[in-house]
Amino acid sequence: MIYYLSLLYNYSIILLMSGDGHEKPSLLSVNPGLIIWTIIIFFILLLVLRKIAWGPLLKALNSREESIRSAIENAEKLNKEAEQMIEQNKKDLMNANAKSMAIINEAKDMATKVREELISKANEDSRKLIDQAKTEIDQQKDAALNEMKDEISEIAIKAAEKIINENLDEKKQKKIIDDFLTKIPKN
Repeated sequence: MIYYLSLLYNYSIILLMSGDGHEKPSLLSVNPGLIIWTIIIFFILLLVLRKIAWGPLLKALNSREESIRSAIENAEKLNKEAEQMIEQNKKDLMNANAKSMAIINEAKDMATKVREELISKANEDSRKLIDQAKTEIDQQKDAALNEMKDEISEIAIKAAEKIINENLDEKKQKKIIDDFLTKIPKN
Protein backbone atom coordinates (compact mmCIF):
# COMPACT_ATOMS: atom_id res chain seq x y z
CA MET A 1 0.00 0.00 0.00
CA ILE A 2 2.77 2.40 0.92
CA TYR A 3 4.55 1.43 -2.24
CA TYR A 4 1.55 2.46 -4.34
CA LEU A 5 1.23 5.75 -2.50
CA SER A 6 4.86 6.60 -3.08
CA LEU A 7 4.44 5.76 -6.79
CA LEU A 8 1.40 8.02 -6.93
CA TYR A 9 3.36 10.81 -5.25
CA ASN A 10 6.28 10.48 -7.62
CA TYR A 11 3.96 10.36 -10.62
CA SER A 12 2.14 13.48 -9.48
CA ILE A 13 5.42 15.30 -9.03
CA ILE A 14 6.53 14.30 -12.49
CA LEU A 15 3.23 15.49 -13.98
CA LEU A 16 3.34 18.77 -12.17
CA MET A 17 6.90 19.42 -13.14
CA SER A 18 6.37 18.67 -16.77
CA GLY A 19 3.68 21.39 -16.96
CA ASP A 20 4.20 23.11 -20.32
CA GLY A 21 7.16 21.17 -21.21
CA HIS A 22 9.14 24.31 -22.20
CA GLU A 23 10.24 25.51 -18.87
CA LYS A 24 12.56 23.75 -16.65
CA PRO A 25 11.61 24.11 -13.06
CA SER A 26 14.25 25.27 -10.67
CA LEU A 27 14.69 23.87 -7.26
CA LEU A 28 13.78 27.11 -5.55
CA SER A 29 10.75 27.86 -7.70
CA VAL A 30 7.38 27.61 -6.01
CA ASN A 31 4.80 25.46 -7.73
CA PRO A 32 1.42 25.75 -5.97
CA GLY A 33 0.03 22.59 -7.55
CA LEU A 34 2.97 20.57 -6.37
CA ILE A 35 2.55 21.97 -2.85
CA ILE A 36 -1.14 21.07 -2.78
CA TRP A 37 -0.54 17.58 -4.13
CA THR A 38 2.30 17.05 -1.66
CA ILE A 39 0.08 18.11 1.23
CA ILE A 40 -2.82 15.91 0.01
CA ILE A 41 -0.58 12.89 -0.46
CA PHE A 42 1.07 13.55 2.93
CA PHE A 43 -2.31 13.56 4.69
CA ILE A 44 -3.46 10.47 2.77
CA LEU A 45 -0.22 8.76 3.72
CA LEU A 46 -0.72 9.92 7.31
CA LEU A 47 -4.29 8.47 7.38
CA VAL A 48 -3.16 5.21 5.81
CA LEU A 49 -0.28 4.91 8.26
CA ARG A 50 -2.64 5.70 11.10
CA LYS A 51 -5.01 2.92 10.09
CA ILE A 52 -2.45 0.39 9.02
CA ALA A 53 0.61 0.99 11.17
CA TRP A 54 -0.15 3.21 14.15
CA GLY A 55 -3.14 1.23 15.39
CA PRO A 56 -1.24 -2.05 15.65
CA LEU A 57 1.87 -0.22 16.92
CA LEU A 58 -0.14 1.52 19.62
CA LYS A 59 -1.89 -1.74 20.48
CA ALA A 60 1.47 -3.49 20.70
CA LEU A 61 2.92 -0.66 22.79
CA ASN A 62 -0.14 -0.63 25.06
CA SER A 63 -0.08 -4.40 25.48
CA ARG A 64 3.67 -4.26 26.15
CA GLU A 65 3.11 -1.47 28.68
CA GLU A 66 0.33 -3.48 30.34
CA SER A 67 2.47 -6.62 30.48
CA ILE A 68 5.36 -4.62 32.00
CA ARG A 69 2.96 -3.02 34.50
CA SER A 70 1.52 -6.41 35.45
CA ALA A 71 5.04 -7.86 35.72
CA ILE A 72 6.06 -4.97 38.01
CA GLU A 73 2.92 -5.41 40.12
CA ASN A 74 3.53 -9.15 40.28
CA ALA A 75 7.17 -8.55 41.26
CA GLU A 76 6.07 -6.10 43.96
CA LYS A 77 3.51 -8.60 45.20
CA LEU A 78 6.13 -11.36 45.25
CA ASN A 79 8.54 -9.00 46.99
CA LYS A 80 5.96 -8.24 49.68
CA GLU A 81 5.23 -11.94 50.09
CA ALA A 82 8.96 -12.66 50.35
CA GLU A 83 9.33 -9.94 53.00
CA GLN A 84 6.38 -11.41 54.91
CA MET A 85 7.92 -14.86 54.65
CA ILE A 86 11.25 -13.48 55.87
CA GLU A 87 9.50 -11.81 58.81
CA GLN A 88 7.60 -15.03 59.54
CA ASN A 89 10.84 -17.00 59.35
CA LYS A 90 12.47 -14.52 61.74
CA LYS A 91 9.56 -14.93 64.15
CA ASP A 92 9.70 -18.72 63.81
CA LEU A 93 13.45 -18.64 64.39
CA MET A 94 12.99 -16.46 67.48
CA ASN A 95 10.28 -18.83 68.75
CA ALA A 96 12.51 -21.82 68.07
CA ASN A 97 15.39 -20.12 69.90
CA ALA A 98 13.11 -19.31 72.83
CA LYS A 99 11.83 -22.89 72.93
CA SER A 100 15.34 -24.31 72.73
CA MET A 101 16.46 -22.00 75.54
CA ALA A 102 13.44 -23.09 77.58
CA ILE A 103 14.30 -26.73 76.94
CA ILE A 104 17.94 -26.12 77.86
CA ASN A 105 16.93 -24.29 81.04
CA GLU A 106 14.48 -27.04 81.89
CA ALA A 107 17.20 -29.66 81.33
CA LYS A 108 19.57 -27.65 83.55
CA ASP A 109 16.89 -27.43 86.25
CA MET A 110 16.23 -31.15 85.99
CA ALA A 111 19.97 -31.88 86.15
CA THR A 112 20.25 -29.66 89.23
CA LYS A 113 17.31 -31.41 90.87
CA VAL A 114 18.73 -34.84 90.06
CA ARG A 115 22.13 -33.77 91.39
CA GLU A 116 20.55 -32.44 94.57
CA GLU A 117 18.52 -35.62 94.95
CA LEU A 118 21.63 -37.76 94.44
CA ILE A 119 23.58 -35.64 96.93
CA SER A 120 20.79 -35.80 99.52
CA LYS A 121 20.42 -39.55 98.97
CA ALA A 122 24.19 -40.01 99.29
CA ASN A 123 24.16 -37.90 102.45
CA GLU A 124 21.26 -39.88 103.81
CA ASP A 125 22.96 -43.17 102.95
CA SER A 126 26.19 -41.99 104.58
CA ARG A 127 24.23 -40.91 107.68
CA LYS A 128 22.58 -44.31 107.77
CA LEU A 129 25.97 -45.99 107.41
CA ILE A 130 27.42 -43.75 110.11
CA ASP A 131 24.46 -44.43 112.41
CA GLN A 132 24.72 -48.13 111.69
CA ALA A 133 28.46 -48.02 112.35
CA LYS A 134 27.86 -46.09 115.59
CA THR A 135 25.29 -48.62 116.77
CA GLU A 136 27.65 -51.43 115.78
CA ILE A 137 30.49 -49.71 117.62
CA ASP A 138 28.26 -49.19 120.65
CA GLN A 139 27.21 -52.84 120.52
CA GLN A 140 30.80 -54.00 120.17
CA LYS A 141 31.85 -51.59 122.93
CA ASP A 142 29.11 -52.91 125.19
CA ALA A 143 30.07 -56.49 124.31
CA ALA A 144 33.74 -55.69 124.95
CA LEU A 145 32.87 -54.02 128.26
CA ASN A 146 30.73 -56.99 129.28
CA GLU A 147 33.53 -59.34 128.30
CA MET A 148 36.04 -57.22 130.20
CA LYS A 149 33.73 -57.22 133.20
CA ASP A 150 33.54 -60.97 133.05
CA GLU A 151 37.32 -61.30 132.70
CA ILE A 152 38.00 -58.75 135.42
CA SER A 153 35.55 -60.48 137.72
CA GLU A 154 37.19 -63.85 137.05
CA ILE A 155 40.65 -62.37 137.61
CA ALA A 156 39.46 -60.69 140.80
CA ILE A 157 37.89 -63.93 141.99
CA LYS A 158 41.05 -65.86 141.31
CA ALA A 159 43.14 -63.17 142.96
CA ALA A 160 40.83 -63.10 145.96
CA GLU A 161 40.93 -66.89 146.16
CA LYS A 162 44.64 -66.88 146.22
CA ILE A 163 44.72 -64.14 148.80
CA ILE A 164 42.19 -65.62 151.08
CA ASN A 165 43.14 -69.12 150.21
CA GLU A 166 39.79 -70.37 150.59
CA ASN A 167 37.14 -71.14 148.15
CA LEU A 168 34.46 -68.47 148.26
CA ASP A 169 31.09 -68.85 146.71
CA GLU A 170 31.43 -67.83 143.10
CA LYS A 171 28.02 -66.18 142.92
CA LYS A 172 28.67 -63.94 145.92
CA GLN A 173 32.04 -62.92 144.58
CA LYS A 174 30.61 -62.13 141.16
CA LYS A 175 27.91 -59.99 142.78
CA ILE A 176 30.49 -58.05 144.78
CA ILE A 177 32.63 -57.47 141.71
CA ASP A 178 29.63 -56.47 139.55
CA ASP A 179 28.63 -53.94 142.17
CA PHE A 180 32.18 -52.63 142.19
CA LEU A 181 32.29 -52.40 138.40
CA THR A 182 28.98 -50.57 138.15
CA LYS A 183 30.43 -47.89 140.41
CA ILE A 184 33.36 -47.42 138.01
CA PRO A 185 32.57 -44.86 135.21
CA LYS A 186 32.13 -46.37 131.75
CA ASN A 187 34.37 -43.90 129.97
